[in-house]
Amino acid sequence: MPSLAELTRRAVAVDGDFLALGHEVFEADGARFVRDRSLPRIYDANYVSDVRVATPDAVERLLARVDREYPHTRHRALQLDISTPPAVEAVLVLRGYEHSASLLLVLEGALQGAARAHDVRPIASEADWAAYARLKQRDWDERAARLGIRDASEVGADMFREHRAKAPAAQYWLASLDGKPRGFLASWPGTEGVGQVEDLYVEPEVRHRGLATALVHRGVADCRTRGVDPVAIVADATDTPKHMYAAMGFRPTAVVHKYLLRLDATA
Repeated sequence: MPSLAELTRRAVAVDGDFLALGHEVFEADGARFVRDRSLPRIYDANYVSDVRVATPDAVERLLARVDREYPHTRHRALQLDISTPPAVEAVLVLRGYEHSASLLLVLEGALQGAARAHDVRPIASEADWAAYARLKQRDWDERAARLGIRDASEVGADMFREHRAKAPAAQYWLASLDGKPRGFLASWPGTEGVGQVEDLYVEPEVRHRGLATALVHRGVADCRTRGVDPVAIVADATDTPKHMYAAMGFRPTAVVHKYLLRLDATA
């Protein structure tokens, strides 16, 4: 079995690689750039990660490069992990970047608890993708309302395109109730022997009926069928699903820090 430190490094890497799926990726100035010019409004399609520069001058050079590489966006986004030198975060705080965090959890061994018998099937047809698009719009609308974001209804369609670009490397699943799709999840065998389940959503009207649990069980089984044992999952650090994941056996492993600068707000 890998050491805890090694498993943490691999889990952080697989989370970053899942986000980058379907987008342009390149290394420059001590960081990894993820870019998608067709999705300028989507933060998870246009950001910088794996930042390893360690001095204030190197950070300034990196941020200048970020400006040059993302003229198509109205934001600047960086994701910092456990290996990012402290100088990077210090400069971002000074410049007024907004901070948020995601909790990374890892499952080793069996999931705790049983899944109810629900209809969970892989997304395979255009009709399936249309159902996912409808649910993804609801997912975004709910998140936007929670965050107080207005006038951004079109972002849901962009988020659908962003996630569909990750298939077929990632497998997407629909959970149905009474013959109607009501939730979704993605599973991916990942990199370095660590898989990931991600993008979990169930409509509010049918929550607490076991759909989310059934989706997670199916996604974990898919990862392991494709040859990986540890499986990562990510939760918004301020939201409640992290408690469900921990109860299912996922162990809190690391925190990924996200820093965002909205250029419209600084104009």
